[in-house]
Amino acid sequence: MAAGKSGSFKMLEPCKPPPSKKPRKERNQGKSLGTTSSTEVMQREIWKEFPVDLFEAVIARLPVATFFRFRSVCQKWNSVLDSQSFSQHCAQAAQANPWFYTITCENVNSGAMYDPSLKKWYYPTLSYLPTKAIVLPVASSGGLLCFLDICHRNFYVCNPLTQSFKELPPRSVKVWSRVAVGMTLNSNAASGGYKILWVCCDGEHEVYDSLKNSWTRPGSMPSCIKLPLSLNFRSQAVSLGGTLYFMRSDPEGIVSYNMVTGVWKQSIIPAPHHLSDHTLAECEGRIILVGLLKKNAATCVCIWELQKMTLLWKEVDRMPNIWCLDLYGKHVRMTCLGNSGLLMLALRSRQMNRLVTYNVASREWLKVPGCMVPRGRKRQWIACGAAFSPCLTATA
Repeated sequence: MAAGKSGSFKMLEPCKPPPSKKPRKERNQGKSLGTTSSTEVMQREIWKEFPVDLFEAVIARLPVATFFRFRSVCQKWNSVLDSQSFSQHCAQAAQANPWFYTITCENVNSGAMYDPSLKKWYYPTLSYLPTKAIVLPVASSGGLLCFLDICHRNFYVCNPLTQSFKELPPRSVKVWSRVAVGMTLNSNAASGGYKILWVCCDGEHEVYDSLKNSWTRPGSMPSCIKLPLSLNFRSQAVSLGGTLYFMRSDPEGIVSYNMVTGVWKQSIIPAPHHLSDHTLAECEGRIILVGLLKKNAATCVCIWELQKMTLLWKEVDRMPNIWCLDLYGKHVRMTCLGNSGLLMLALRSRQMNRLVTYNVASREWLKVPGCMVPRGRKRQWIACGAAFSPCLTATA
């Protein structure tokens, strides 16, 4: 497949058990209801004149899963993704809740996507990612995901919904150590596009520009940034207004890079005590810290917000006490995926495997149904992943 082109996509769901047999009383009630209500038949003479531009406006506002079902109706509906006017309607539609693309511990070469609006898991086949190497999602922006193989040799970008895919050109610098990766959209560019930054502990870094399809070396790390960076590789970068924020330690704080001006900055911010498995997130322009607070045998998930004036972390919420009791005395590890104020937390130990979403704005905690691969019987552990905004028109 050529770079940037879209392929066919199939939303795979886990096999569902056959419906249980209802009691005779319920079946009779269903029959009686069916006799009193009639199904309205859509008249072809009326609906065949439905305006095309209005049709695209309606389709752009459908749930993503519904849209993919409608694509199979006819060739015209299937080709709507290539319409420029449809792209404009999608841009005007309300932003959907972010989805989560995850890699499970037992299926590292295949992903699982979670739609929090419908509370459903999907199992896409990204056929154009390499199968002989382990490729993991390391960053996201808009509807695009950035993947990197574990040998740190090749980058890939794709839209997991449409399978628009691109393998990025080789980098000018070979890096064998771990790297932190961030991604931003070129919101000010008339032709769109995106940029990707990778940075390693010794300060070496490069920026990829999709409009130029090339990597550039902006220069060396300024002397105000203490090296080595001691980056938190478990914490993905946060993008705010074209600036990427990375967590670091020794000293504890945040390192930022402006993708427009190319300026690096460093803020020394003490981390909360007894903190582990922490990661950055964002909500409405605010930087959020999520982590496990462990003291003695007690463990709790806590949420902090960075205060702009004092550059200190302020606790704003924590997991309900009754849920925290389930973590008591267990050696719990946490993986956090987050984007646009919605977080997914994967909590695991030898005795438990729990998935939770947290809405930063409404402070709502919800349990997530277990990730069960098709024809699988065992709940999967989430190893890593990334949140992305489902977008049918985002092109790699």
